[in-house]
Amino acid sequence: MGHTEADLAQALRTGPFHLALRAALAARGLPLQRVQHHLAHRGIKVGVTSLCYWQQGARRPQRPESLKAVRALEELLQLPGDSLIRLLGGRAGTGGTGGTGGAGGRGDAERPATRSYRSPVEPSGAVEELIAGLESPADGGLHTVGHHERVRIGAGRELLGRDSRQVVRAHRDGVDRYLAIHLGDPGCDPLRVVVRAGDNCRTGRVRRHVESGVVVAELLFDARLRAGETYVFQYGFEDGTGGPSAEYVRGFGFAGGQYVLQVRFHEDALPVRCRRFSQTSTGAPRGGRGDLTLSGRHRTVHFVEQGVRPGILGIDWDWE
Repeated sequence: MGHTEADLAQALRTGPFHLALRAALAARGLPLQRVQHHLAHRGIKVGVTSLCYWQQGARRPQRPESLKAVRALEELLQLPGDSLIRLLGGRAGTGGTGGTGGAGGRGDAERPATRSYRSPVEPSGAVEELIAGLESPADGGLHTVGHHERVRIGAGRELLGRDSRQVVRAHRDGVDRYLAIHLGDPGCDPLRVVVRAGDNCRTGRVRRHVESGVVVAELLFDARLRAGETYVFQYGFEDGTGGPSAEYVRGFGFAGGQYVLQVRFHEDALPVRCRRFSQTSTGAPRGGRGDLTLSGRHRTVHFVEQGVRPGILGIDWDWE
């Protein structure tokens, strides 16, 4: 039994559902677009975004048609009968999390709890459309070990840009890229957003959705990773095209390592109050509130989360 098969057997025994589904997809080597295609041939309609969120833990199948799709997945992925359904148990409506922002048109149980890298714009289908075009799984075969993110706010209160330094670990062989997703503030022009690849990566394909302000960038690594290997890389987005910004939010689909969020303000546009916050999902009330003191010299605020749990973390601020 190979490494991925061993992982699959363990995940099917212990769960949770999203890890078992992810292990099954990895073991069979099926990209989500092919899975969607096979399901459609069986008369079952499920979007690539839904499959992404199911394997991230950002959404749990609950509706009858969704449960029908899960049973079809058991057959397609050559799994024992009821092996995935069993893991849903009585908690099929319990949402996890996966990034920032809200999506309408569906019940809370199957709504994306958050949006990755600011917010997947679910109503427009922008993120689904762009990711599907790049034929990449939701997590890309990587877990984040550490992430330091720096956000810059300009003199016009706009989001100028953000820079990331990430340490990741591959959980399957052959990983050689990472998908970074950017959603600008209202008024953002994604055609003018610039992707910057830094240390140990280079820019691959870039896709933009004008109506929703979403940019998806493929970052190509300098090496192909084996399962268990770590990798350090840097990247950023230059924006400055949107209206006044009042917060920066990041969502996490599963537990991870350390996350540091730092926001720097222009000396001519300093907020009167800054707070950190957390949420279990987009629709949940914001908790974990804590005032952050603006550094006079560097005009920055920050927080450090040592062990990221599924959910949402962010900083918001008041201008007056």
